[in-house]
Amino acid sequence: MKKYGVNELRKMFLDFMESKGHLVLKSFPLVPQGDKSVLLINAGMTPLKPYFTGAEKPPRTRVSTCQKCIRTGDIENVGKTARHGTFFEMLGNFSFGDYFKREAIHWSWEFLTEVVGLDASRLYPSVYLEDDEAFDIWNKEIGIPAERIFKFGKEDNFWEHGAGPCGPCSEIYYDRGEKYGCGKPGCTVGCDCDRYMEVWNNVFTQFENDGNGNYTTLKQKNIDTGMGLERLAVVVQDVDSIFDVDTICSLRNLVSRISGKPYGVHHEDDVSIRLITDHIRSATFMISDGIMPTNEGRGYVLRRLIRRAARHGRLLGIEGNFLATLSAEVIDGSKDGYPELEEKKEFIFNVLTNEENQFGKTIDQGLRILADMEEAMNAAGEKTLSGENAFKLYDTYGFPLDLTKEILEEKGYEIDEEGFKAAMDEQREKARSSREVTNYMGADATVYDQIDTSVTTEFVGYDHLSFESPVTVLTTEAEIVDSLMEGQKGTVFVEKTPFYATMGGQVGDTGVIETANGKFIVEDTIKLRGGKFGHVGYMESGMISKGETVSLKVNVAARKDIEKNHSATHLLQKALKEVLGSHVEQKGSLVTADRLRFDFAHFTAMTAEEISKVEKIVNEQIQAGLEVHTDIMDVEEAKKSGAMALFGEKYSQKVRVVSMGDFSRELCGGTHVANTSSIMLFKIVSESGIAAGVRRIEALTGNGVLEYYKKQEALLHEAAKALKTTPSEMIEKITHLQGEVKALASENESLKSKLAQGALGDVMNQVVEVKGVKLLAAKVEGVDMNGLRDLGDQLKEKLGEGVVVLAAVNEGKVNLLAMATDSAQKAGAHAGNLIKAVAAIVGGGGGGRPNMAQAGGKNPEKAGEAIEAAAGILEGQIH
Repeated sequence: MKKYGVNELRKMFLDFMESKGHLVLKSFPLVPQGDKSVLLINAGMTPLKPYFTGAEKPPRTRVSTCQKCIRTGDIENVGKTARHGTFFEMLGNFSFGDYFKREAIHWSWEFLTEVVGLDASRLYPSVYLEDDEAFDIWNKEIGIPAERIFKFGKEDNFWEHGAGPCGPCSEIYYDRGEKYGCGKPGCTVGCDCDRYMEVWNNVFTQFENDGNGNYTTLKQKNIDTGMGLERLAVVVQDVDSIFDVDTICSLRNLVSRISGKPYGVHHEDDVSIRLITDHIRSATFMISDGIMPTNEGRGYVLRRLIRRAARHGRLLGIEGNFLATLSAEVIDGSKDGYPELEEKKEFIFNVLTNEENQFGKTIDQGLRILADMEEAMNAAGEKTLSGENAFKLYDTYGFPLDLTKEILEEKGYEIDEEGFKAAMDEQREKARSSREVTNYMGADATVYDQIDTSVTTEFVGYDHLSFESPVTVLTTEAEIVDSLMEGQKGTVFVEKTPFYATMGGQVGDTGVIETANGKFIVEDTIKLRGGKFGHVGYMESGMISKGETVSLKVNVAARKDIEKNHSATHLLQKALKEVLGSHVEQKGSLVTADRLRFDFAHFTAMTAEEISKVEKIVNEQIQAGLEVHTDIMDVEEAKKSGAMALFGEKYSQKVRVVSMGDFSRELCGGTHVANTSSIMLFKIVSESGIAAGVRRIEALTGNGVLEYYKKQEALLHEAAKALKTTPSEMIEKITHLQGEVKALASENESLKSKLAQGALGDVMNQVVEVKGVKLLAAKVEGVDMNGLRDLGDQLKEKLGEGVVVLAAVNEGKVNLLAMATDSAQKAGAHAGNLIKAVAAIVGGGGGGRPNMAQAGGKNPEKAGEAIEAAAGILEGQIH
């Protein structure tokens, strides 16, 4: 048998399925689209759920994919064994009410034995014990003897996921030979050892589970096949584990080279090498789909993977940043199947390096916090770090439990692991309870789910702002209805609409829908599954009925303003790339009639000069009056033409490419001005950070800019009026006032100082000697902390050497100050400790350095008592 590589096997599978009439779709992004039930795509069928349920019509009834997937359920075991990994590719062939068991089983056998060339005598199918149909196909049609077909129960061979479509499975196992086995008598398919490896899983989706264990037969039966690409490569290449297959092995070897640690010599090193190899694959693919490291959701999954890899790099003795180097190897090994990796290369490296740098700082900070915790344990004579503290290190500083454990074990400490687990469970519970409850489709159930899937809408709003079309569906907020009456809220669906539905950051159109005897106000237009546009609003007068032809009129002024802002975001994105660099990637946008918001990947705040440059470039392109034109082209052709595509976005085969002269070219389904001169003006009003490595710009165009300057002008005149001057002379007036304020402040300080001295009187006769050290302790009225410090300096000067303690009663509170000169400190005086003890008497606290300290208290009536106590406290300090 030929030992095909990972990239060859992927192509062989997809070509084979194409030859059987399947439409080969590119892998969907790892970020689920419109599905809140999962954080990340975790199986080949997950992005296809709408086709399985019939909520959306598939592009063809036979589809095949190689889907990138991430599962982090057993992340703690990654590296510890050679079995576990977080990233994998799943080969799949799917039938949506087309072929069923017979074809699925025959093709799986044909592919494995004839295309890949696996030895048929080493392949063992399994079926669900009640599935006689599948058993007979294997036995009578494929010719597998009955004793080689394994029947398993629900646990193993029945796929279901709560309520929703489900069905029996048929898996195919491959006997890898005795060298991979456990050697126990009776070792066979189903044994936990690595000898019999499951390579193919056919799921026959034929039932619907109502969630209470009641099954009904689906009218549309589906096939969902999953086969792990890496697992297949393990079998074909006859290697020990996924870490030994060609592409992953070359990555693993690079980790060894960078760290100088050979693989297969020390168990601890192997754990780290495997973990880094796996995690950098996941991180590279996640970033290429637009996920950024953050502290929640999928961004947190990414941050955790990067930080775990970075930490294990430290354990292997790797100095400095290394993840981008490894990522380059991942890209090199996988770009055949995933060209987006190569396209986003620079960006991926930037994100990884930035996160590595941040983690470097965090780890050092965490080590300092851990050192403080050790000190506290020492002082208390304890030998166990509390679970709460261990969790704080984990949660706040990204310290995994094993890192904290490792550091402490070296010094003879332990960790309360049970306490850590309890804190972790509590946080998980909080996360679980805040997670949204969704249906099988991972979306909140709404009235729109009840609409027939064949209902769809054609958008005619690129060329029309008013249009006539028949009503296809009407709904209230709770049900589908035949008509809407005056005062009712609802949603109107028509065959063709000029109203743009919220998509790609552009908000939906508003306007009116009129009939011969009714008027419906459209407050928003939304896009729903299956290409349906819902006009959401209320009946202002009369009524509207299903089937009648209505007149749809978009609010023209609002649409025009939206178009100005949308076209400006295209100019803005290009200008940002020119000024900041090609790593700038759109992370999101919001285009309304009032303003535009643009989020983009960049790692530092923009300088005033950069903002000004970007603004200038955009305004130059507006003034240049660039023609804006749209071409419909093939997605690959569009990318070749240099059109900017959005990160992690799934495009259909035909796309709209919006070009603004030769300056900007982007894939975009939104509406735009015909010429950039219509935008008139562009003004950035704010630039801020919204997440790690993501900045946000808010800007205005056209009349919005004129309004903005009008408000600025009004503010300027108001300020000038308050300063009793004109706008042109404001700066001179402010400079003059600042000079006056400074002079008055200085005069004020000097008067305060005189007052303080007056309030104190001649206190030098209150100096006493405590064990040979001079002490001046006195009480004063109505002096604030600044005045008290000035007074202290003057008295210390007069005293020469010794200790000064002052208490000032001011507005019902006590301010305390202690100062100790060098010779007094040598004798044992410590201002910080002295003030702490004195403050306790007036019901307060504070502290400071040995030479100077201050404190406060809330019992002014005890200020005299505190001053009298100073001598005794000082006496205790002096040796």
